[in-house]
Amino acid sequence: MARKKKNSPAEESENLPEAEARPQYITDTIITNYMPYVMSVIVSRAIPEIDGFKPSHRKLLYTMYKMGLMKGQRTKSANVVGQTMRLNPHGDMAIYETLVRLTRGHDALLHPFIDSKGSFGKHYSSDMAFAASRYTEVKLDPFCNEIFSGIDKNAVDFMPNYDNTMEEPVLLPTAFPNILVSPNLGIAVGMASKICSFNLGEICDGTVTLIKRPHIDTEMLMDIIKGPDFSCGGYYVYDRNKYKEIFETGKGSLKLRAKYEYDKEENCINIIEIPYSTSIEIILKNIADLVKNQTLKEITDFRDEIDLSGFKLTLDLKKGVDPDALMAKLYKLTKLEDNFECNFNVLINGTPEQLGVRGILEEWIKFRVECLRRETEFELEKVNEKLHLLEGLARILLDIDKAIKIIRETKNDKDVVPNLMSGFDIDKTQAEFVADIRLRNLNNEYLIARTEEISQLTETALMLKERLGSEEKIKAIIVDQLKEIKKKYQQNRKTEIITEKDIAPLEVAPTVESYKCKIYFTDKGYFKKVKLTSLRMNDDHSLRDGDSIISEEESDNTELLLFFTDKGQVYKSSVANFEPTKASSMGDYVPSKLGFEENEKVVAAVSYREEDEGNIVFVFKNGKGVKVPLDCYKTKTNRRKLTSAFSTASECVFAALEKQEVNILMVSENGRALLVSSSDIPLKTTRTSAGVTLMTLKAKNYLERAETVDGERIKELKKYKKNLPSSGAAYTKE
Repeated sequence: MARKKKNSPAEESENLPEAEARPQYITDTIITNYMPYVMSVIVSRAIPEIDGFKPSHRKLLYTMYKMGLMKGQRTKSANVVGQTMRLNPHGDMAIYETLVRLTRGHDALLHPFIDSKGSFGKHYSSDMAFAASRYTEVKLDPFCNEIFSGIDKNAVDFMPNYDNTMEEPVLLPTAFPNILVSPNLGIAVGMASKICSFNLGEICDGTVTLIKRPHIDTEMLMDIIKGPDFSCGGYYVYDRNKYKEIFETGKGSLKLRAKYEYDKEENCINIIEIPYSTSIEIILKNIADLVKNQTLKEITDFRDEIDLSGFKLTLDLKKGVDPDALMAKLYKLTKLEDNFECNFNVLINGTPEQLGVRGILEEWIKFRVECLRRETEFELEKVNEKLHLLEGLARILLDIDKAIKIIRETKNDKDVVPNLMSGFDIDKTQAEFVADIRLRNLNNEYLIARTEEISQLTETALMLKERLGSEEKIKAIIVDQLKEIKKKYQQNRKTEIITEKDIAPLEVAPTVESYKCKIYFTDKGYFKKVKLTSLRMNDDHSLRDGDSIISEEESDNTELLLFFTDKGQVYKSSVANFEPTKASSMGDYVPSKLGFEENEKVVAAVSYREEDEGNIVFVFKNGKGVKVPLDCYKTKTNRRKLTSAFSTASECVFAALEKQEVNILMVSENGRALLVSSSDIPLKTTRTSAGVTLMTLKAKNYLERAETVDGERIKELKKYKKNLPSSGAAYTKE
């Protein structure tokens, strides 16, 4: 008989009746497939619970506790990572990164949980990598005694690990509000948590006060818990209204600032502490960008000088730079001032809640009360168990000879316990205890000690029962524990609190565009700035009748200007303050532009860069000259005008910036000329110095003008070069 051919799966599927198409709503898909993942991330990974730990932290620390690392020598981090995988199967690197953050060496926590040896990187650097786990060593810090207190006394629930081979704690019974002492950042799905750290001493004091006075005013509690405290120090710029919002709602912003020192000898700023929310790499990039776009011209160099002594970022300053003004500028333009955005999301009984500082403390008190209640129940159970055994022993002690006789006359070992139970009316547990007593312990000392122990245990049991019946007694224990923890582990604040009043205001000037230009100054006081591109098209200047250009030079839009007037004053401005114009325009009238006094006129104009060093050379109508350091006209504040800018004993006919030797041709009213080098003019540190005689003049004669000469003209005018002072030589116009 022929075998029937079997259809292929594809052929069979073709013969099946077509399934009815059923619509599936996206909301149903999300609820069925996505929501379990969302809840897993929120509850089991990203959001901390009331003990202040996320599951990854808790699993790691409990593993170290079970490894016996509370005492003894450190072990390799790789050992800890391997053991932790029994509770946390997310990979060795994820576990090691968690361990790193909890170490003393990483500097992320005010009170580290892990005593470490080796390189663990630094919280304030994203580039400073930690060493591999096979090189570093760790053990639990003594501080961990306060987070495991009562864990072996049934203080918290336990649950099976992922493969049901061992148990792990659901929470750790922290004896202090670790949730507010250790900073925490967690990003879940649809929500996140960002909790700043507070000073342990302040938190302990605030919690004690809240326990004793549950209805205390929030403002008073804020005076006890003054503000956040970060391991990296720095400044917290205190704003009471914003802090109150965080205190009450758990959401808000904290302004943090770097701390610096000025080294006068080296003329540099050492930044020694930065905001917790940033890193040195971000700050270095900020500064580099500012230098590149010429917004930051006050420094000559900047570098990372972190070493074994700690954090340091050094800025070398140019001569004359005010360090406080520079730092005020950097605070505004870099991450040396940064905001810490608070979002106090915490899991309370498995449910995420956003709580303020007060709300978190209240929840922690409830949690801690429950922990101590469970510890008390555990201790009472143990006391009652021992008391039960000793009560059985006490009955035996009434007739010890009878007990010995029962044991001796019992033929089978298995019958000893039942015979003691029937002979003294005790239960099996008590009879087992009596039967296991060694013969050598049947002496008066042992028996009397056990009898006294019954009395002590009875008192202890009574005390524990009273504690269980009174929440106030449990809270009193919490208060004592918090006071003891504060005494043992309190540290001075690392983050200093300042207010806006302590910050000097600074208006940061907008960035000035840099481009080449040519500047002109006329005898009648007009100033014009012409871009080089415009000048190429047309260089015919328009001037007022009787006016002439007395100085012209190439400049940059970022340069600064000094306008010296006939009243011995100088007005400070910048090239950028004048709008670019065409050569055909008359330009800006300087006295009106800068707000001169009535009838005040410009006698000379000088341009310079902020970083320039040199002298201002003055030549006066009486033939005298003097040099004054340019620094005498640089001010720490943005002053618009300086009085007593130069000597008014004689009218000023010339002023120029000397960055290197300048040659000046002086021409007198009676037709004589003298070529003078600025190196021959004495330097005076007083702005109003009258100078020394350069050109000797006869009575009623005066210096008509002076001008700078360079290049080929110096060779042509060499005949006017004389030893000073001199009356010069007869001047022949070129």
